[in-house]
Amino acid sequence: MIIDGRTLAKEILARAKTRAETLRRRPNLLVYVAPDETPATRSFLKIKARSAEAAGCDFEETRSLTISSRADAVIVQLPLPDEINTADVLNSIPTQQDADVLSRAARAKFENGDANALLPPVVGAVREIFVHNKIDAKGKKAVVIGNGWLVGNPCAKWLMQQGAEVSVVINPSEFAVARATLATADIIVSGAGSPHLIKPDMLKQGVVFIDAGTSESNGEVVGDADPLCADKCSVFTPVPGGVGPLAVACLFENVVMLAEQKNSSILSS
Repeated sequence: MIIDGRTLAKEILARAKTRAETLRRRPNLLVYVAPDETPATRSFLKIKARSAEAAGCDFEETRSLTISSRADAVIVQLPLPDEINTADVLNSIPTQQDADVLSRAARAKFENGDANALLPPVVGAVREIFVHNKIDAKGKKAVVIGNGWLVGNPCAKWLMQQGAEVSVVINPSEFAVARATLATADIIVSGAGSPHLIKPDMLKQGVVFIDAGTSESNGEVVGDADPLCADKCSVFTPVPGGVGPLAVACLFENVVMLAEQKNSSILSS
């Protein structure tokens, strides 16, 4: 089955909007944008602004690194210029406003399985796919390709939490050595960002393949998997149109959740 991420994302955004409408005011997201934004950055921001409206949330951009306590949630539009320390900026976001779960404090809550911890948006996207398709990771062999802070690292942690036996391939240069492991995988999550790195003959029949890697090839956005891999998979996410829209939708579900927590805190004080 090829996952239609755009359709599923609409369902998530509608769900978020229903929750947002029960609050006293619309949840608001503050987005830090570096001064020298690129056309790609502007495109991503337009997508998030449209998703914010669909989720019943307000969307505000800022060029200031000063975090506003009035915002329900704060995110940083990545990547940042080389002269800005990205880790410092992300770690400056208070846990109670970190909708992207990119600060070390918010990530620690997720990794520790805290009851009120948010899922990183890509993990939320993977969870939605698993729930929608009744996929149980417990006891399954999972391979995560890449160990990045956005995709590989959190997805590997989440799969471990679900009881999967997880192997992580740190970078594509190690991929040849890992092919034997890949061939036995029940679940693959790829975030390498290497065009069509994975071919159908590397996969076993019926594997669940979550392609969360994006890169450019011949002027097009492509994933880590050769599209022909879909024929070998019981579940396959295409690029574009798979994990990407779902992750944005899950981001706004996090925004609403943070607004709910803030509202609950005010009412109880």
